[in-house]
Amino acid sequence: MTCLASTSGMFLTAACMIACLDLEGVLVPEIWINVAERTGIAELRRTTRDEPDYDKLMRRRLEILDEHGLKLGDIQSVIGTMRPLEGATEFLDWLRAHFAVIILSDTFDQFARPLLAQLGYPTLFCNSLVVDEQGRVRDYRIRIRDGKRKAVMALKLLNFDVVAAGDSYNDISMLAEADHGILFRPPEHIVGEFPQFRVAYTYDELKRAFADVANLGG
Repeated sequence: MTCLASTSGMFLTAACMIACLDLEGVLVPEIWINVAERTGIAELRRTTRDEPDYDKLMRRRLEILDEHGLKLGDIQSVIGTMRPLEGATEFLDWLRAHFAVIILSDTFDQFARPLLAQLGYPTLFCNSLVVDEQGRVRDYRIRIRDGKRKAVMALKLLNFDVVAAGDSYNDISMLAEADHGILFRPPEHIVGEFPQFRVAYTYDELKRAFADVANLGG
């Protein structure tokens, strides 16, 4: 497929489209929930599906790590046991055959590396942790505030049609900015709060949602 232009605008095909996906909850399990299960610290189960204020969420996470003496290596050891969600690798392979794909995530580079290897090293835009010489996580650095939405804005300025999928509060501005926004396996309270977005609960449904907006026909 090719991307054709005319004096009246763009005739968009899938070749002119970029798929932007969240990472955790869409392609891989929630990292902090896995850490909570391994450590027995129930409060670490709270994620962006529960808390819309990301800074508040992360500040409390950092406090919990300090309170329990957990270091980056402890979290990475949990991540090392994690695998992509069932069907995620096959879905991502299909998506990359039809779209350019960028993963837009609020996770951290120090967390994501082993998971990206299992997904075939897709392009990832994410954040980073501040770690001291003893391996203690002291802070986190956001690359840019509201980075998911701003990444979509930049892609649209390049005349791409953006299709975005996510599952949590921190994905909503990305979905709203995209030309097409899709909620994937969201909690019901998010579905109720944001009824304007198409919802998919399986990878077959998510594949159909992307195929529909690209007129792939199958």
